[in-house]
Amino acid sequence: MHQYSHIRNIAIIAHVDHGKTTLVDQLFKQSGMYRDNQTVSERLMDSSDLEKERGITITSKNGAFYYKDFRINIIDTPGHADFGGQVERVLKMADGVLLLVDAQEGPMPQTYFVLKKALALALPVIVVINKIDKPAARIDWVHEQIIELFIRLDAPDDALEFPVIYASSRDGYTSEDPSARSGNMDPLYQKIIDFMPSPKGDADAPFQMLVSSLNYSPFLGRLGVGKIANGKVVMNQAAVIVRGDDSPPLPFRITKLYRFEGNEMVEATEASLGDIIALAGIESITVGETVADPSNPVALSAVEIDPPTISVNFVPNDSPFAGTEGKFVTSRHIKDRLDRELLSDVALHTEALPDSPGFKVSGRGELHLSILIEKMRREGYEFSVTRPKVIFKEENGKKLEPYEELTIDVDETYMGKVIENLGGRKGMMLDMAPEAGMVRLKYRIPTRGLLGFKSEFMTDTKGMGTMNYVFLEFGPFSGDIRNRKNGVLIAKESCTTNGYALSNLQERAVMFLPPGEKVYEGQVVGENSREDDMIVNPSKGKKLTNVRASGTDDAIMLTPPRVMSLEQCISYINDDELVEVTPEEHSASEGLFNRKRPETIFQRIIHGTP
Repeated sequence: MHQYSHIRNIAIIAHVDHGKTTLVDQLFKQSGMYRDNQTVSERLMDSSDLEKERGITITSKNGAFYYKDFRINIIDTPGHADFGGQVERVLKMADGVLLLVDAQEGPMPQTYFVLKKALALALPVIVVINKIDKPAARIDWVHEQIIELFIRLDAPDDALEFPVIYASSRDGYTSEDPSARSGNMDPLYQKIIDFMPSPKGDADAPFQMLVSSLNYSPFLGRLGVGKIANGKVVMNQAAVIVRGDDSPPLPFRITKLYRFEGNEMVEATEASLGDIIALAGIESITVGETVADPSNPVALSAVEIDPPTISVNFVPNDSPFAGTEGKFVTSRHIKDRLDRELLSDVALHTEALPDSPGFKVSGRGELHLSILIEKMRREGYEFSVTRPKVIFKEENGKKLEPYEELTIDVDETYMGKVIENLGGRKGMMLDMAPEAGMVRLKYRIPTRGLLGFKSEFMTDTKGMGTMNYVFLEFGPFSGDIRNRKNGVLIAKESCTTNGYALSNLQERAVMFLPPGEKVYEGQVVGENSREDDMIVNPSKGKKLTNVRASGTDDAIMLTPPRVMSLEQCISYINDDELVEVTPEEHSASEGLFNRKRPETIFQRIIHGTP
């Protein structure tokens, strides 16, 4: 067992797609923890299918490696602000952070959000400027932007003297020289050992550990993961759970003890101050509770979690096609699954709807909630989802709503359309910085204004723009914001779509479905070119006669239907519509859907459901 002076606990924080998970891969590989002939997969810490498909980190994870005589525990954090609840709690396990920044893009909104949390905990920071081998890298500019970010966050003077390491995670080298284009990870290893402090605490005091995240074993059940704040722990030791309220301590016995080796858990017999471990023995343990020695049942201070900003309703599916695909379809099934999710996701809130079956689920953003919906869909749950609603609050008799700081990088050609669109969504421009044909726009915009904006933004910019946002503050209510400009096409009866009907409808609408799809009365089948809704018959057949005329047998030319992701479906609908989430796809023509990317499968939208 290592002495706590030879332990370094570091969290890696970065914006989405800045190379954080690739850097962790290199830290593991070059530390010598794998055999030379061992096959090692890429992006080791992205363990779930959704993370691998989307290329983002959704849940925080733990890993560890050895360098010289030091044990370095890695805490991999999500890069998207919607999963900020994960970041806030796992930072309690860290004694320092690696701030990873792209050498071209510089610090982004999510970088601001996570760095703010790290500085609030007084954690020392090592800055890693990654992807320095990019042709468009602007290292000096990025360095200046990082300093400005620290100043903007009112960082103390000593924090401004952060060390900087220049890296290319893809090619596996780091250096203190920005012009280096080869090498290895040794400069970063050494900087972590020299600059990061060892864990603080009393090694001789009674055992204490704050549960910062949860893991699960099919054999042992729930595992509490955290950093030992004081003392040491051994297998089969008696312990208590302290909840921080007036409830009495709950006694239990530690049946299994795990430490982390690479990205896996390894069974251990004991652990001491500073170790990040996983404990088994009690099924009811949750995030924020303290595991302590029975002789000193004192709770450690838990981190304060920012409140959720938007909510959706999960209701049992009652459409004509209900129950044809899902294994779990009742409100009881939905409740049990949401209760399990609450145990690990502290940023998620749920409550039963007062006047109908179903649940109000509140989270940090559209992505946060859509990931939960997609996980449930893949597990066999079938239910319907309402349009997201912003969570308002009242102070001194005034109605307040959440505002986001939106950062957009777009080509100058499309800048006018974007500015016009954001103006209609109550956005207020804070900054405009043109550079080399591109423009970076910063906006203060109500969260309501961002609902459904991404799909319009990608259309306006021909897919050439990037947008990122982070929660800013609660501000005055900004008035009504229109959601959707166009009306929809609604099926008049239950039927099967055919090519002849769709070819006539597509002249004045964008269709959502191909021929051969079963639909029912009230289902949305397309988007109207006008503002009003239109009742249509998508199965209307061609009238047959015994007279042949010129043009009668012209071939039907169908435009491919619009296929929307789950996030786009949820933000597209109005308040009187629902998205029907089902485990399987509904098309007989598999060529129009991609089974390898199930999140792109179009979910039915039901119109007129109260």
